[in-house]
Parts: sequence; structure tokens; C-alpha cells
Amino acid sequence: MLEGIHPLLTGELLLHLDRMGHSDAVVVADAHFPAWGLGVRVVDLPGTTTPEVVAAIRSVLPLDDAPGIDLMTSADGEVLDVQRELMAAAGTELDTTRFVERFAYYEVAKEAYLMVRTGETRKYGNALLRKGVVGHPSVAARA
Repeated sequence: MLEGIHPLLTGELLLHLDRMGHSDAVVVADAHFPAWGLGVRVVDLPGTTTPEVVAAIRSVLPLDDAPGIDLMTSADGEVLDVQRELMAAAGTELDTTRFVERFAYYEVAKEAYLMVRTGETRKYGNALLRKGVVGHPSVAARA
């Protein structure tokens, strides 16, 4: 356990997030998502929801320029409650979020550096986040 680090951020997850480069992607997947079939690196966080995990990841990872997050388009195109929660957890709005058709989403997700499989059971509870440029405010203050 580390002080100041969200408790959902395990050592394994932090290691992978640290190794990601600018614009690399992490998929935070619901329990229905074929993470192990699509991903090269998969971290399991059972008993969690995707909004909880997105919020934890965002505590250490800035988003890339918009769209910094992709969500899977629901079957009827409606923005679902879980998707609104994901946007809130990521700190994005409708205009800075890209919605991707289900099968196209799988193709985009295949390219992700990391997949985090959660225990989320709500449909379309998946988010793909792109890592932005990491900068520390104290470094800028010293310059």
C-alpha cells in the first residue's frame, strides 16, 4: 500500500500504467468484454465497477487531447447511465468523448497497451482511455 495512491491501483496496474507512453491506450472493461481474447496484457480487478476503476486510473494518468476516451455505442445509440458515469469519472463530456460501434470498438481495443477487466455487469460499461503527456506541477514551478 502506498500513501496518496488510490487503493484500487495495485502494484501490477501501476507498473503497466507507468510503462505506457503518450497516446497508448488502456481499456477498462466490463465483465462481458472479451479482454483475455483481445488483450496482450490484462489485469483483473473483480468486485469493482468500471467507473470506479476509471476514476482511480485518472488520479495518476492524464488524458490525451480529445477524444481522450472512447465508449462503445449502445445497441440503440442511447447514452446509458453507466456511460455517463464513465465520462464523469474520466472528467470528459459528450463533446470530448468518442462513441464507437461495437465491432469497431473491439478492433480499436485490440491495439490497447493494457486491458483492465472489472466486475462491472452493466452492458456497454467499457472505456478506452488514451494517456496524455505526464507533467508534474512542481517541475514547472522550479523552471
